[in-house]
Amino acid sequence: MTDPAGLPWRRNVGAVIFNSKGLVFVARRTDMPGAGGGPDEGVWQCPQGGIDDGEQPEDAVLREVLEETGMTSLVLLGEYPDWLSYDLPDHLIGKALGGKFRGQTQKWFALRFSGDESEIRLDLQAHREFDAWKWVPLADLPLLNVGFKKPVYEKLATGFTRFL
Repeated sequence: MTDPAGLPWRRNVGAVIFNSKGLVFVARRTDMPGAGGGPDEGVWQCPQGGIDDGEQPEDAVLREVLEETGMTSLVLLGEYPDWLSYDLPDHLIGKALGGKFRGQTQKWFALRFSGDESEIRLDLQAHREFDAWKWVPLADLPLLNVGFKKPVYEKLATGFTRFL
C-alpha cells in the first residue's frame, strides 16, 4: 500500500452557494455507495474541483461550479480565511485522485446564486459527477452524508454564517 504521508495534497477549490433564501446548494455524487437510491441517500457535497496550473482559486471556483452545475448567475461573497485539508480514507489511497495524492487542500468560497433554477444542469459533462441536487440550511451541511469530508463541512457551517 502507498504511504499517504509521502504524498502531497491536491490543490482544490470548493463553493458554498447560497440562494436568495439563505439556503445552500448540495448535490449527490454518482460515484459513491448509496447514490441513486432514495431522495436522501448517497453522499452529498458542495461543488468542488481542482485548480489548473497557473489558475487563480477565484477563477477555478467559478469554472468548477459552471462545469458541475451550469450555474453562471453567481456573485462572489467571500472566502474561508484558511486552506482546509482532508486525507483520503486508507482504502482510497493510491486509487482516488489519480493515485497521486493523500487528499486535498481546499480554498472555499461563498457565492450567491441569483439566477433561475432552470439554469442548474448536472448533465453538462460526459461523466456526470452528480445525479440530484437540493437546497439545505447551512447548519445542516455536516448532518448530511458528506462522508470523510465531515470535518471540513463542520468548519464551513460555522465559518460562513456571516453570509446568511
